[in-house]
Order: sequence, then structure tokens, then C-alpha cells
Amino acid sequence: MEITKPTGTEVLHLNLHKTWFIMILHGKKLEEYRTLSPYWIQRFDLQKGLRFNTIRFSNGYASNRPQFDCELKNIMIGRPFFDWCESNEKHAFILSLGYVSNMNDEALELLTQL
Repeated sequence: MEITKPTGTEVLHLNLHKTWFIMILHGKKLEEYRTLSPYWIQRFDLQKGLRFNTIRFSNGYASNRPQFDCELKNIMIGRPFFDWCESNEKHAFILSLGYVSNMNDEALELLTQL
């Protein structure tokens, strides 16, 4: 069930484990998941429209951490793809991902190592 397509231009910042970070960077993981929790319901505030059109993915918290931007196509509620998530949740927010851009040098180095 599609909830909404982006209407805004804000950037959503998400930190990922290295495995998921690399899979998205390589174009192998096409969705990111977030629990149907009060936190994410409030953060997305979808009744006002989806204000994010880009996700900035990071791996770690250091100042020189790998980062890249990814297009956010839409958000849906549905079943996560088993191989692409860590939790056993039956339903989650599904963030459909598009093109990757703005890789920093650290992300580019990860991309070329594999």
C-alpha cells in the first residue's frame, strides 16, 4: 500500500550497518525499512505529505564516515523483504530507493574495494 510520494525537498539522515550500506551503494538493496513505531510515525508525519525527497545514508558517526545520498521514491507500509532486514516484523515502513548520488571519498573507496 503506497502512502505517499515526496512533496518536499528535505533530506532524511539515516545511519546504517555496513552490510546494508554497501548493498544500497551497489544497487543490490532497493528498499530500507523502519518500524511502525510512534517515533517513525511522528518523524514522517505523512498527513502533511512526505517532506523528504532524499535520504543521506551514513555508516558510522565519525567526521570522515562514508556517506551518500539516495533518491526517496515513496513510502509504503508492507512486509519487509526477509533478506534485506534484521527484524522479524510483519509490517514496516518501506522506503523505496532510487538513484545514488553525492558519494563522499570514503563511500567511493568502499565501492571500489568490492
